[in-house]
Amino acid sequence: MTKPPPGDRTVKTLERVISKAGLGSRTEARSWIGAGRVRVNGKVIQTPDHWVDLERDRVTLDGKPVKPGRMLYILLYKPTGYITTYRDPEGRPTVYDLLDGVDSFVGTVGRLDQDTSGLLLLTNDNAFAERVTNPGHEIPKTYLVKTSTLLSEGDLERLRNGVELSDGPTRPAQVKRIRDSAKYTFIELTITEGRNRQVRRMIEAVGGKVLKLVRTAIGPIQIGSLEIGKWRVLADAERAELLGRPRI
Repeated sequence: MTKPPPGDRTVKTLERVISKAGLGSRTEARSWIGAGRVRVNGKVIQTPDHWVDLERDRVTLDGKPVKPGRMLYILLYKPTGYITTYRDPEGRPTVYDLLDGVDSFVGTVGRLDQDTSGLLLLTNDNAFAERVTNPGHEIPKTYLVKTSTLLSEGDLERLRNGVELSDGPTRPAQVKRIRDSAKYTFIELTITEGRNRQVRRMIEAVGGKVLKLVRTAIGPIQIGSLEIGKWRVLADAERAELLGRPRI
């Protein structure tokens, strides 16, 4: 990528300008740019990393002006069986199939694997997404977990203190036993990291396996009574509370 021009001007790469306008993913933007469908000040630009001055340059896609999109913050109750990529070469359903009525491109804030359901945030605000997903900010994520075996109090204490995984020890977790059945334990587990399949690997570290996994909250935001497969816009107050900022 070339270096941005000097000075205090508001500049972004061309692919980012198109994506942030809500017209498509950055992958799609690169494809459109490479195909010669994008012009900057009337000149065809086929370099996705071309710097654009948002205050001075005129960008068009297929002759239509590219304008800044409004920021969107969406809460989706993801069902199992759906993946969180925009498109899947294997033809599996994605969470984007559920976003009827959303007219701008939004990216997922973190991931939920195919076999996990629950609260998923989507946005076109990259700063918000980074703030929520960066483990340094320690925003808690809460899950309901059904395990394949009965977990002892010792097992739960190990989870609370942190367990050793292949990529290092986990941070201490909050763990609450919901109930036990004849064969299974149901717990509420809250972590402040977001490693790949972390909850599943934590349960495996204490000798069990996850049979069902539902994310119920991210920070103070809860899935509440939202129906599975449905979405709603995140309220301004919810977003402010999640980021730990006073609402103005």
